[in-house]
Amino acid sequence: MGIAEHVLESVVSWAILLFEYVGVAVIAVAGVQGVWRYVRRDPLTRLTLAKGLALGLEFKLGSEILRTVIVREFREIGLVGAIILLRAALTVLIHWEIKNEEQATTELPKQ
Repeated sequence: MGIAEHVLESVVSWAILLFEYVGVAVIAVAGVQGVWRYVRRDPLTRLTLAKGLALGLEFKLGSEILRTVIVREFREIGLVGAIILLRAALTVLIHWEIKNEEQATTELPKQ
């Protein structure tokens, strides 16, 4: 049982790291693209940036969910749960912003 537990902890730890790095990379790329689009005065800047942030947060949320597999103490579960709730709330707000931006861009007059 000890070996299986150690293997599970190792696999989950590596998966958490992978998800965290991918989330950070996606958010960083979205930020750079957002700056570039802002400088070019692209009307879809906010929408593109929001979609990139939402995708990055999804990866980071996935890492927090995986983290629940390896927590040992009740206090840690509370902390991980609070982080999950915060990231989930941010994701919901960003998806709401995306929906509103998509509606606003479809209502723009054609030039």
